[in-house]
Amino acid sequence: MLKSVKAGLGLACVLAVLGGCSSTDTDDSAQTQQMTQTQEPVVDTTTTEQAVPLDNVVYFDFDQSLLKPSTRELLIQHADRMRGTSAHVRLEGHADELGTREYNLALGERRANAVRDFLVLQGVDPANLEVISYGEERPAVEGSSEAARAKNRRVVIN
Repeated sequence: MLKSVKAGLGLACVLAVLGGCSSTDTDDSAQTQQMTQTQEPVVDTTTTEQAVPLDNVVYFDFDQSLLKPSTRELLIQHADRMRGTSAHVRLEGHADELGTREYNLALGERRANAVRDFLVLQGVDPANLEVISYGEERPAVEGSSEAARAKNRRVVIN
């Protein structure tokens, strides 16, 4: 009986530690999100001259065209500014030098289309969005290091 009590207490301790760890992560992410929301500047979007400039580059992982969660937040901000305007925006897809020229052109197009599709889902008029792929032809950073390649796997919002 003493062994089963010890085993039960040990199991309870392990569950308490695991439960504490999981609730801390959730609380931290909620606090971080809440802090981010309260620290964002209030911007009058009626004129673009007064608007705080947004980053216009969206980065992708190697051989991927899926949007990252952090990228989605940036694109939501872009969509808020584009919605209801007639401004034309060009989405330029790029890739690193790995792979064939044809493959990289297709990958750049998939990346630009992923950004376009997300913006359209946010209410941006698709007629105002132009997609073009440069593949590996216009690198942001010259070189064949992983750091250079990571900067070249992108979509530029112009």
